[in-house]
Amino acid sequence: MAARIVIALGGNALGNTPKEQKMRIEAAAPSLVGLISQGYEIIVSHGNGPQVGMINLAFAEGSRANNKIPLMDLPECTAMSQGYIGYHLQNGIKRELRREGMPWHVASMVTQVIVDGNDPAFRNPTKPIGPYYTEAEAKGFMEKNPHTVYREDAGRGWRRMVPSPSPCGIVERASILNLLDNEFIVIACGGGGIPVIRRGDGDYEGVDAVVDKDFASAALAEVCEADYLFILTAVPKVAINWGEPTQMFIDKMSVEEAERYCAEGHFAPGSMLPKVQAAIKFARSRVGRRAIIASLEEAPLAIRGLAGTEISMH
Repeated sequence: MAARIVIALGGNALGNTPKEQKMRIEAAAPSLVGLISQGYEIIVSHGNGPQVGMINLAFAEGSRANNKIPLMDLPECTAMSQGYIGYHLQNGIKRELRREGMPWHVASMVTQVIVDGNDPAFRNPTKPIGPYYTEAEAKGFMEKNPHTVYREDAGRGWRRMVPSPSPCGIVERASILNLLDNEFIVIACGGGGIPVIRRGDGDYEGVDAVVDKDFASAALAEVCEADYLFILTAVPKVAINWGEPTQMFIDKMSVEEAERYCAEGHFAPGSMLPKVQAAIKFARSRVGRRAIIASLEEAPLAIRGLAGTEISMH
């Protein structure tokens, strides 16, 4: 069986408008299909930071201006972002497959990611979403709905904060595996997936939360029994002492080395740190698994050890 790679694309790498997104996917598709040409199966996940923010903001502003437009809960906004990003990705990848004369199919899966309702993250919401409000507006919202949390953000006003729990499982696991077994490139866990908790009746219920895309991608890689996790970003490699005269790019790290660098504070919490932590989690899950952090353009080189940073158990 061909080795499997889960590829995590950053949401920011896909641009800020649908037109820009289509152009960037067109440019990215040869790198993704290039991995298939080398004999690998690929599963694609993606971020949705800019996109879900635009959707959430559009409904919030629309609701302000017109009472016929409802506010849209975050699980539904995430589902919408999965739909239109997946639509562009599957069409862009399929066009490249046709150009290369390859028979693979492509499908996007609206994916629910299971989280624990008792996760400590629910007691400390930290992810800002939606528009900025005045302090008076924000406090009014919290009085009206005590379950919501608003905080001052970046000196620009008050924003709603939602939790970022850890992924525990993937509802659509069986469907994803079935598609992979039938020569589909699967696009799944977009934006970290739609966070859901299991109810007492065994059904699932969406919650207002954001699962980190890189941690969800690591969970997807474990579910798919992938051999590699590719986290593709805007930089060519992981670096320590970033932005300092002593900055140094790293070709390979053991899990233990990566953990030490994390503890020493080399990686920014909202940027490289979750990528390295997700890579550590995946590499530690089974001997022989490798996580690679690289730029999108250099993905076909990274799989051959010629680019990016590899994290593995030594």
